[in-house]
Amino acid sequence: MVGTDPDGALLDHAQDKIVVIDADGTFTYLNRATERILGYDPEALVGENAFDYIHPDDVDRVRATFERTVAAEDEVVETSIEYRHRASDGSWVQLESRFSNRAVPEMGGYVVSSHDVSDRVEAERERDETEARLREIAAKTADVLWMFSADWDELLFLNDAFERVYGGSVGGVEADPRAFLDAVHPDDRPGVEEAMARLSAGESVDIEYRVNPEQNFNQWVWAQGEPIVDDGEVVRVVGFSRDITDRRRRERQLSVLDNILRHNLRNDLNTVLGQADLIAENPDEAATERTAVIREVGEDLLQTAEKQRETIELLTGPTGSETLELGTLVDHVVADARDRFPGADIQTVLPETLRGCALPEVEVALSELVENAVKHSGSDRPSVRITGAYRGDEVAVSVHDDCSPLPEYEYRVLTGDHEMDDIYHSSGLGLWLVYWVADLSGGSVDFSSGDSGNTVTLVLPRPSGSTSAY
Repeated sequence: MVGTDPDGALLDHAQDKIVVIDADGTFTYLNRATERILGYDPEALVGENAFDYIHPDDVDRVRATFERTVAAEDEVVETSIEYRHRASDGSWVQLESRFSNRAVPEMGGYVVSSHDVSDRVEAERERDETEARLREIAAKTADVLWMFSADWDELLFLNDAFERVYGGSVGGVEADPRAFLDAVHPDDRPGVEEAMARLSAGESVDIEYRVNPEQNFNQWVWAQGEPIVDDGEVVRVVGFSRDITDRRRRERQLSVLDNILRHNLRNDLNTVLGQADLIAENPDEAATERTAVIREVGEDLLQTAEKQRETIELLTGPTGSETLELGTLVDHVVADARDRFPGADIQTVLPETLRGCALPEVEVALSELVENAVKHSGSDRPSVRITGAYRGDEVAVSVHDDCSPLPEYEYRVLTGDHEMDDIYHSSGLGLWLVYWVADLSGGSVDFSSGDSGNTVTLVLPRPSGSTSAY
């Protein structure tokens, strides 16, 4: 019955391409769907070998599968396989074929049913390419990209930027999707949890908060999230988190400069103008004393302007840290301070080698601390002691003075425990300059006060391989 169709009316109306091939792969029958799917006249292919029409990259795999299937004798084996079949116009059509090891003698071989899966395969290819491109983008972007289930119980996607920005591990969030909250500042977690609830309820969110316990939660992120809704129900939540630490730092720097300069400039100029008015009203009454006040205040204003210039240069210049020999810098600062303040007792207790990673401006910061310690001492012979030591992965340089205890507001604003405003502010740019040098160097400033004086400590990253001489 080669070339005939005992159930021709039925098979010719089938949507799938149905063929019969013998054990060698020769066509003995093809239905009319062959022409619709591949463009061939079915009768013209009878006697041709099916494997001659399969793509060269697929033919060995298809032949091996066919031979392995038909060789099975003990039980019925059914096989499904995808491959490319040449069409009459020379193009390639992606087919999915099904067959078994049971020949149909009255049809002259093995029945193979195939349907065109080109659209599905192309869609899968495009999906895979899109996913690969998205993953490449996700791997390259500095933003944290995330996707969770609507109830936040399943992590669907999180790129590696999370580990750099938040300080946690992607694996940890995969195991416990809510573990990312551990990387959020405790004071900010309630706001983040509220934003999560709003997302789950179908609202868009826009929030800024602090992250990364490894950086003492000094990292700020801006997060935007969107709910994905299907048939009126939130099925996923997606979004990104962007590191805005530099932006927040600049905003705070501008706020500090604005508050300090407006406050100090207004007070000092009021003093100058007040003294000038008194001189004008009574030119013969204590003019010399009032002129001295004007000169002193004017000199302070010039110093403020100079510190403002240094501060602006620091904030707008290069911010790359380098390995510095801090002991050498301390020696320079002490030598300069002894020349300027010969009456001061300035001592150092430092290890033989003390290296830290910092901006070169750290010398300016140390000089500022020593100068403040001398100028604000109530003693005729100010006492200043500079010590240094390694602290694990950090290096600390401390300046100890014999001044009155530093007012709490002077450093609470610096450390971020209180926002600066017109009433609650730090008095000058000196300590801010020290703070910003430490901050931009990846370090911090610690303060402690007591009856015997104050200690201000610059804490900086320690270069790898440094060892203490103690």
